[in-house]
Amino acid sequence: MRLLVGEVIERDDHPVIKKQTLVRVPIRLGEDVFDFGSISNAKRDHLIKSLKAFRLLTEVYGLSYMRCCATSAMREATNCEEVCARVEMESGVHIEIINGKTEADLIYNTFWTQDLLKDRNYLYIDVGGGSTELTWLEKGKRIKSASFKVGTVRTLKGKVTPESWAEVEAFLSELREEHGVLMAIGTGGNINRIFKENGNAFGEPLSLADIKNQRDRIATYSFEDRVKLLRLRPDRADVVIPAADIFLRIMRYANIDEIFVPKVGLADGIIYDLYMKQYGKVKYPSKEPMVA
Repeated sequence: MRLLVGEVIERDDHPVIKKQTLVRVPIRLGEDVFDFGSISNAKRDHLIKSLKAFRLLTEVYGLSYMRCCATSAMREATNCEEVCARVEMESGVHIEIINGKTEADLIYNTFWTQDLLKDRNYLYIDVGGGSTELTWLEKGKRIKSASFKVGTVRTLKGKVTPESWAEVEAFLSELREEHGVLMAIGTGGNINRIFKENGNAFGEPLSLADIKNQRDRIATYSFEDRVKLLRLRPDRADVVIPAADIFLRIMRYANIDEIFVPKVGLADGIIYDLYMKQYGKVKYPSKEPMVA
């Protein structure tokens, strides 16, 4: 779970999301859902406590707009309606369960906040705990997107099926046939960490070989040493390897050699969406923070 408080700064060509606060809580609803199909009472209670804390932080910041989205784990939980009702009653926070298309749409929004060449075509790759969203952009226009049940926590649980990977491969094969050489953008905390570990300058692409080298280097450390020596958070230390494997496999399927890593994700897309729905394309002088 993440709480992102962002300030939207208007530019002539596009708004920029400036992060004011980012809070992470490693709840991992998928650990229950991918194994048992439902969210346990313990995870539900942890979720309630976290959202209570998040809600208090939004009040401290005096935020005007807030949106809380749940993705693949909540989508697949058999008791999602019961959990969401209990959470809203006790925390005061409404959880919006978004489908894969909406998730891909929100991730696509981050394209407009980045200093990327808007006249080029890109494949957006966002790897989460339970799902991976792939979005094809042509000169800033979203042409095709899909969500796949391939994710880091799902991989750790051994719950990614060959059929899911076949769907990913078919999606990318079609893109290759239509467009030839593809250019990629990677989002999510794990690819950001791999980018940092590799020591790239901001704006410099990460190569397939770079990801493979960092993946293999990190894998030589035990979980404990990843936390102590590499200073990875415990909730990052175990998923960074499956995340690298997912990126590598997708890039190989798509015959992609390099990937740009703009350090944005779903939460940034939610803030952009909130802003555009409130103010559209009209410049707004206020610097009111928003939250996702």
